[in-house]
Amino acid sequence: MFSTPLLFLRLLGVARVLARHDALAVLEAAPVPIPFARALRRLFRPHPFKRAALPGRPGEKLARALTDLGPSFIKLGQFLSTRADLVGDAVAADLAELQDRLTPFPAEEARATIEAELGDPVESLFESFDNSPVSAASIAQVHFAVTRPLDEGEEAREVAVKVLRPGIEAAVGKDLELFYWLAETAERVEPKLRRLKPVEVVALFERTVRIEMDLRMEASACDELGQNFAGDPTYRVPDVDWERTGQRVMTQTRLSGIRMSDRKALVEAGHDSGTILANAAAIFFNQVFRDGFFHGDQHPGNMFVCADGAIGAVDFGIMGRLDRKTRFFLADMLIATLARDYAKLAQVHVAAGYLPPDQPIDTFAQALRAVGEPIFGRPLERISFARLLGQLLRVTESFDMPVQPQLVLLQKNMLMAEGVSRQIDPSLNIWLLAEPLILRWMHENRGPAARARQAGEEISAAVERLPGVLSALESVIEKAASEGIPVHTESLGAALGRRRRQGWGWPMALACAALALALVALVT
Repeated sequence: MFSTPLLFLRLLGVARVLARHDALAVLEAAPVPIPFARALRRLFRPHPFKRAALPGRPGEKLARALTDLGPSFIKLGQFLSTRADLVGDAVAADLAELQDRLTPFPAEEARATIEAELGDPVESLFESFDNSPVSAASIAQVHFAVTRPLDEGEEAREVAVKVLRPGIEAAVGKDLELFYWLAETAERVEPKLRRLKPVEVVALFERTVRIEMDLRMEASACDELGQNFAGDPTYRVPDVDWERTGQRVMTQTRLSGIRMSDRKALVEAGHDSGTILANAAAIFFNQVFRDGFFHGDQHPGNMFVCADGAIGAVDFGIMGRLDRKTRFFLADMLIATLARDYAKLAQVHVAAGYLPPDQPIDTFAQALRAVGEPIFGRPLERISFARLLGQLLRVTESFDMPVQPQLVLLQKNMLMAEGVSRQIDPSLNIWLLAEPLILRWMHENRGPAARARQAGEEISAAVERLPGVLSALESVIEKAASEGIPVHTESLGAALGRRRRQGWGWPMALACAALALALVALVT
């Protein structure tokens, strides 16, 4: 652990780099000013007569500075690109373009890592291993190779081998200490920042980065995503080679194709843009709503079109999860939004527990209307549902609503999907292509029959918990009586005894009656 003076010295070093790129102004202009930003900018600003203004938008300058600061700061910039609530829309958009490309580390070090992690010489694992990496990022770099069969009947396969940078864990741990110190200081010094929970933001960032630094976790995510789409010819996920995978090394089958954003190459290869976008819309929808498990970094470099038209994906270090409750919230929110029923949309937020009880629901509905109506005045093909979701999330700032990180990550990926879609065919709206899937899913999961089924499941679960609750209550009563606390043990004991003798038929009868009433209410 570093002492506060050492952390402050490190902060000054970071500030010098930010100042060199004229990036401290971004911190000053954040939605909630970051403590020390103004003082640091004044301390390190270049003399106006010695240096011309640097080119670029504030977010671009910040991206360049973070690149100079190294791997942890690059990952921090990518993480902040999903948090427009912290840095603003414009800066978040620029950080989303942050290129995670660094100078490769020597192939000898990659080979040494492979041998130390897998316990065998590289030559015994691979027939060939390309010493020139195909990509070098902040956390790891990738080499192409061909496997050497380890068993009879096994065939050699073309693979991609991902290897962690030497010493990356220690370097990230050192920077995390600085991030935590800054977050804790910010919460103490600037009360307005507490709603954004900066310490929790850093904790979430730490969990994300540590998962990326354990390549077994990425391999597991790849495997899970592949199983979710098993048998789907429109989506291709690499197979994990578990025998050649460990904490610091991951091996998976090599995929190849044309980048999703390269419209000219796609046309020349004979691919139909409408089919590509329809498939992409279905894939995104199935990840989010069907599975609740989606690729969290679907930029064009991680997605491409294979020769047979299937969409391939790589790089599974960042994944998003949405539980069933959140997926239902999104569906109900979409229904209310498309119906332009802002009172209902506000009620959806209340039912989900997102709107604090002290906030006026009528005023919240009015704020939602102010966001939705300008968008619905545009042609459907020009409506950005990603920006709509982003603006709806931004409304929460005025009503002290907690930030929902999983929805912010989803919105970032929706923006990426829309951007790729418009590069391929500006006349098509990717979400309209998914409309049949959305309507069918909503009917199956949010229609009257589905709601009745869910109500029955909730009642059944409550009934199953009831015996345990009553048993716990009896234990509390007996303990209170043994400690001399006056209770009417005879009457309570008699009541509990009757329930034991009668069994639990009465709660089941109550549940059946409630379910019957729910069904009647839904169908009439």
